[in-house]
Amino acid sequence: MMSDFLLIVALVVVAAFFWQLRQMAELSRMVAEQACNKQKVQLLAVAMESARPSIGGHTGLCWRAKFMFEFSTDGMNQYKAHINMHGKRVSKIDWPIFPEPEWTDAPTARGKFGGCGSSRSCNSGKCH
Repeated sequence: MMSDFLLIVALVVVAAFFWQLRQMAELSRMVAEQACNKQKVQLLAVAMESARPSIGGHTGLCWRAKFMFEFSTDGMNQYKAHINMHGKRVSKIDWPIFPEPEWTDAPTARGKFGGCGSSRSCNSGKCH
């Protein structure tokens, strides 16, 4: 009777930790997409490198995980960056040194160079 109870509790704890890792993986994907959009590079892939139990977070026990994401500046070269997470909080994003994408080669480039991105002209730095 008691061993059944302990087995059920152990299964619930394992399932909760697995669920938290899945949530962290989804969050890391969103963070990587936002970071790549900000840097104007193309996101290629996101993968978990390591995860270990840790104390902290809002639940007391959580995971400290490291995610790697690959990106490209020109569609030919590939670079790797890392996202460090503690629970559901991003603690650090490590970018490698990479060349800035050329304006014409940037995967998410829009608008005109030096302009406000529309066919209208800009007056005093503000778009109409």
